[in-house]
Amino acid sequence: MHSNGYQSGFGNEFASEAIPGTLPIGRNSPQRVAHGLYAEQINGTAFTAPRHQNHRTWTYRIRPAAIHGGFVAHAHPGFVGDFGDGPVPPDQFRWNPLPLPGTDAAAAPIDFIDGMFTMAGNGSAAAMSGVAIHLYAANRDMQGRFFYNADAEMLIVPQQGRLKIDTELGVIGIEPQEIAVIPRGIRFRVSLPDGVARGYVCENFGAFLRIPDLGPIGSNGLANPRDFLTPNAAFEDVEGDFELIAKFQGHLWRAPIGHSPLDVVGWHGNHAPYKYDLRRFNTIGSISYDHPDPSIFLVLSSPTDSAGVGNLDFVIFPPRILAMENTFRPPWFHRNIASEFMGLIHGVYDAKADGFAPGGCSIHNCMTGHGPDAATFEKASSIDTSKPDYIRETMAFMFETRATIRPTQQALEAAHRQRDYQQCWAGLRKHFAP
Repeated sequence: MHSNGYQSGFGNEFASEAIPGTLPIGRNSPQRVAHGLYAEQINGTAFTAPRHQNHRTWTYRIRPAAIHGGFVAHAHPGFVGDFGDGPVPPDQFRWNPLPLPGTDAAAAPIDFIDGMFTMAGNGSAAAMSGVAIHLYAANRDMQGRFFYNADAEMLIVPQQGRLKIDTELGVIGIEPQEIAVIPRGIRFRVSLPDGVARGYVCENFGAFLRIPDLGPIGSNGLANPRDFLTPNAAFEDVEGDFELIAKFQGHLWRAPIGHSPLDVVGWHGNHAPYKYDLRRFNTIGSISYDHPDPSIFLVLSSPTDSAGVGNLDFVIFPPRILAMENTFRPPWFHRNIASEFMGLIHGVYDAKADGFAPGGCSIHNCMTGHGPDAATFEKASSIDTSKPDYIRETMAFMFETRATIRPTQQALEAAHRQRDYQQCWAGLRKHFAP
């Protein structure tokens, strides 16, 4: 049974019930819960976390989450949780899109979990710091299986094909240019309405993602809290021979379960999945001179104990108007203390003339030089800046972290890696003329 629709607002206390009278009044765990349900709390933070940082949800469900068989190791060579401690080359890296699996009858069935391919990461789930970055490509629904991640909250960024995400707390549907965040521990299943799908996933091992403070921007700009949508309660009362896949301490585990764990009839709290449409982002930019830092395009940030330094910053480069006069308008050449993983959801990225396709990605690590390719530099250096430049058909993004992004061995050896990426700067000529 499903209760359609969403609740809006970021980080609020939400309440939803699929059957009237499910939610208790005045106490969270009454002696007898309505409709013969069980009360169960899901805690995403320590009990003693400050009220404004506390994440927890009370669920009223058909069976407690403890009911399942024993876990055994689940082999998945592509879904990696260890990024090693060996040397990381300071090269620039770029990859073509992950190949899509076939859709004919002879094609091997690959669901959302089976289709994960780990690209890079840093830190660890054990240290509760760092990130893991994956691509996914799938051609079938998750059938008879459910998944939860005890290591991280998951930021899902579709690039091709819609996703229907059935979670314990309700149903979320997203399409390219929308994102979803599934909190740590929430069980879910992914279906593919379009039959095939591809995109990006970032696991955040650190503090919860949150919308940034606006500071001197004032009360309006960037992402608006009301545009973040949390699902209404939905539940399944289904028995069968299912499996529950868990990610715990960097490894996958599998347990038998005799019922759908998506059996929450009502819930209230703020440890809940949500979605956001990137096209609703209120882009801020310069109207006088200079290209602004990418921090002005920040959608969500996972903070650290160092003020202003992110464990994970999710930045987008949406359609916008560049009006700065006598300014080099694309991103300038730069070397950053932070490390960047970049992806392209739609259209063309304005700092690269070619080679960076939707579904592709790149890594530029700490102090590794990068910036516009030769063709983009030449064009931007001679453009008439008395006229605005309308960047319309685009949606790029960046996962930025304070720690080095360590490519996995499978990413370095992948067939879709562009081993000649550095050649995009080879055409930059010497212009020095004192």
